[in-house]
Amino acid sequence: MNQELLTSIEYVEKEKGVSKEVLLDALKQALLSACRKTYPDPDRFTIDIDAKTCEIHLLENGKPFNDLKFGRIAAQTAKQVIIQKIREAERESIFDQFYKRVGDIITGNVHRVEPKAIIVDLGKVEAILPSREQSPQDEFRQGHLIRSYVMEVRKSSKGPEIILSRAHAGLVQRLFELEVPEIHDGIVVIKGAAREAGSRTKIAVLSKDEKIDCVGSCVGIRGQRVKNIVRELGGEKIDIVRYSEDMNAYVRNAMAPAELKEVRLNPLDRKAEIIVNDDQLSLAIGKRGQNVRLASKLLGWQLDVRSVTQKIPLMEIAGLDAKSAAILNAVGVFSLKDLVRGTVEDLAKLEGIGEVLAVEIMGAAKIMMAKYLPKDQPIIKKEEESTHESA
Repeated sequence: MNQELLTSIEYVEKEKGVSKEVLLDALKQALLSACRKTYPDPDRFTIDIDAKTCEIHLLENGKPFNDLKFGRIAAQTAKQVIIQKIREAERESIFDQFYKRVGDIITGNVHRVEPKAIIVDLGKVEAILPSREQSPQDEFRQGHLIRSYVMEVRKSSKGPEIILSRAHAGLVQRLFELEVPEIHDGIVVIKGAAREAGSRTKIAVLSKDEKIDCVGSCVGIRGQRVKNIVRELGGEKIDIVRYSEDMNAYVRNAMAPAELKEVRLNPLDRKAEIIVNDDQLSLAIGKRGQNVRLASKLLGWQLDVRSVTQKIPLMEIAGLDAKSAAILNAVGVFSLKDLVRGTVEDLAKLEGIGEVLAVEIMGAAKIMMAKYLPKDQPIIKKEEESTHESA
């Protein structure tokens, strides 16, 4: 048994990276535990294992104690300890291997699709792609090849637990690194990304070489590079934003395709007030607020988008005094845009306004409103029509 045990321990030490001292100590503790279950008054027994020969001796009060039963126990315990340590070493090796890949893209095969997760076969281990980390555009079935972002690797009683994601913004960043040589080589740097999986991503890039166009590099000839990434993401739209140290310029780039009239920065609170012409408001906000929401995530700033007419106070309208303004404020009318949404009839019904003043105020309001709108755009635009999505 000694030679067989010695060979096994040397194999585990060499192939699995578990030191001989750790194995012998684990074996010693396991044998002591077995003795406590086998012999009465176990405190009088100790275990001695020769580190060179792996000979195992049971001592009773410091003297050798020979028992055939212990020989069988020792053989069985040694086998169990070796197997356990091999399993532990393999789990530790797999954990280390995949822990190093956190934040990277990994490829596997869909093993099975469950209601709350997709189980992905990575060869040595299975990984979990939870439903919350799946993109709405994804439709994977058993056997499909799948590329995912390694979001987390943690230890568990059953071995390493690998959590994947197809919704993380890091997936888009890594795809750009794989697709764009200039990013891989460090000439073009990704400064940040904001994503709503399955719908749209904004990614900010910067070139370290003035001769290299960072946006053009990411788009590729005829848009081929970005098209490959869009295809991988199931048609998700991608806005490539030019990063700038100038926050004013960076805000304008992040809010594209909307054209901004004015940007008022508050660096202390990391807030920005954005003023746009009325015809750009829906474009700046985006469908269901997506454009401004993603821009805010990308910048790390709170953005407040208003149209020009939303910022014009009532007191700037000819013929409207403080008393009339107070009456309008009381019914929720605070700006020029709020006012022109109503009619002369609505205005005339308010106590203290009357029909004559209502006609005068509304006429002046529409004249002022027309100054800020293109000739072909109606003065009053229904909110439900303002759903133009940024390209």
